[in-house]
Amino acid sequence: MRLYVNIDHVATVREARKTDEPDPVRAAVLAELGGAEGITVHLREDRRHVNDRDVRLLMETVRTGVNLELSTDPAMVAKGLELAPFQVTLVPERRDEITTEGGLALTDPGVRSRVERGVGELQAQEIRVSLFIDPAAGALDVAAGLGVEAIELHTGEYANAGRASKAHELERLVVAADHGESLGLAVHAGHGLTYENVIPVAAIPSIEEVNIGHSIMSRAILVGMERAVREMRDLVLQAPERVREPGIWVPPQGF
Repeated sequence: MRLYVNIDHVATVREARKTDEPDPVRAAVLAELGGAEGITVHLREDRRHVNDRDVRLLMETVRTGVNLELSTDPAMVAKGLELAPFQVTLVPERRDEITTEGGLALTDPGVRSRVERGVGELQAQEIRVSLFIDPAAGALDVAAGLGVEAIELHTGEYANAGRASKAHELERLVVAADHGESLGLAVHAGHGLTYENVIPVAAIPSIEEVNIGHSIMSRAILVGMERAVREMRDLVLQAPERVREPGIWVPPQGF
């Protein structure tokens, strides 16, 4: 299980004052020192937090790998081709959203066409491609048909679910992850994962990577970046053993 740390919110704090600190590039270095296996960053169309300079410097500085999240807009795909990170994760994007609210609607012909074009252009430059999708069989099948290397399951509904529906949402993730693995896809997961809810997701055997940002950044404000990342990484790595400890929410039977 790998932990990729999303550093977008370091840039969000910087942009609150439109100044030069805190620097997300320095944050990425500290995240790696804390044990992050990779850095995730979302270059949005409106550049509301991370900017082009940040990504260029991350490409020169990060020693693990950069997972660059981009919309399917042709101009953003072109930016991915220019920056050439280890991996591009294509995500849906709306200007009025606070954060990404769901997966790519791959069953929509228009969305699928745009994604297919972006995937082809990125892979032609030997950039690994992942698609951010909801945990649904239809989306997984389309993703596999597009020939991408990986998918990232949207865990937001699990993260936001009440106790009564938590088991159902985790079951969806288990089934989707297993199905994705059976299709030959590398399965990642992310969105809304925290120190309190990550263990059941990180314990799913067919998930090989989690992407976590806001929760780690929130803790880093209090205890420092290296410690915050180290604590999350410990939870992720220990998840298979800790998932059934007293006080840890127990997943569905057969998990």
